[in-house]
Amino acid sequence: MADNKKVYQLTEEGKKDLELQLDYLKNTARKQNIIAIQDAMSQGDLSENADYSAAREEQSRIAAEIARIEDILQHSKVISTKGAASDVVSLGNKVKLLINGIEREYSIVSTIETDPRNGKISNESPVGHALIGKTV
Repeated sequence: MADNKKVYQLTEEGKKDLELQLDYLKNTARKQNIIAIQDAMSQGDLSENADYSAAREEQSRIAAEIARIEDILQHSKVISTKGAASDVVSLGNKVKLLINGIEREYSIVSTIETDPRNGKISNESPVGHALIGKTV
């Protein structure tokens, strides 16, 4: 049976960010959560223990996020911007846009890396999609 899994496109920076997030979740967040569960269990009756319920919900959230990031990393392709034409907008490029008289710089990234507040717009967003393939 063929694997029809989506291949995620990432910039090198995006891949490194995901690897750092995964490391944090596995080595810090998960350990803190285990301590929170143990503390809540020491309070006694678990059936009406809000701290225990919250810690267990956090445990599930952490596990789901770890699985999501591992899946992305396992099925990702790093897009190299080296050797690409610098005058044509593509994934991984930085562009300067003039918006209401103010020049702003944005990086074109995959949907996984999108962070508009920090100047990262998705190649699949309306603006990103319109910019792909354009020249100065």
